Amino acid sequence: MTGLPRGYWCECWTQDLTNDSEQPTLHASFDAYSAPQADRWVAVALRTITPALDTAASDEAWAWLYEERVETRRALLRSEPCTVTVMHATTRITWTIRPVLFLPLAHRRGSELPACAYDFKPHATD
Repeated sequence: MTGLPRGYWCECWTQDLTNDSEQPTLHASFDAYSAPQADRWVAVALRTITPALDTAASDEAWAWLYEERVETRRALLRSEPCTVTVMHATTRITWTIRPVLFLPLAHRRGSELPACAYDFKPHATD
């Protein structure tokens, strides 16, 4: 397993808590190659949405940004998974960050793509 690049897989999920049958919805994902890059992704998202959050959620967001973010960074440096959660009205917004090993896949240069790469035809969305 030596030689595989280490990093962090980051995701942002939301869930409406008024509907028990609703599953969490994935809104974004990001592959970070360092702990600072991973927690920065969450920080940028929080700073971006805080003007739209209710007062309690905004307070939670700023508390993480100013007081708890350093502990998240320390946990990531210890290769521990982390979550950051904010409750906005009846919606739970959760960012997850997990340490991962990135496996090499096909190269992105056209001359080296496998033949099956050209078989994919995207379907039109309704």
